[in-house]
Amino acid sequence: MSECKKLTVLLVEDEPADAHLVRLAFEESKVQADLHHVSDGVEAFAFLRREGVYANVPTPDLILLDLNMPRMNGRQFLQKIKTDPELHNRPVVVLTTSDAERDMLDSYDHFAAGYIVKPVDIDAFIETVRGIGDYWHNIVRLPEQN
Repeated sequence: MSECKKLTVLLVEDEPADAHLVRLAFEESKVQADLHHVSDGVEAFAFLRREGVYANVPTPDLILLDLNMPRMNGRQFLQKIKTDPELHNRPVVVLTTSDAERDMLDSYDHFAAGYIVKPVDIDAFIETVRGIGDYWHNIVRLPEQN
């Protein structure tokens, strides 16, 4: 990814406090990120398909996904996105409070690009998000999006 190009991130998170911390971490880091936030998998698909109020949104380079959400949870989202021929190649990193082995295995079985347990400590949480941003912006090579 180019040093001057912003990383476009879609955060799928129903907890406002966690969404705020993710936004804060990106703002405080040196990673240039354009963060968009939706509260569940249903909204995430509307965003990805540019439906309704999301008609003019950019295509995300990375999706950060919580597992435990209303309407369409993260597990259902992963199953659906990875079987969609137009969306299956979008990298999805699970960012969740669940440290259950079954949740981690299910996420990787559905082609999650990573599984990260949210740290309880605020400073550690912010540092974790900074690390995610740095990795996906400065280290990994991502395909150009439409």
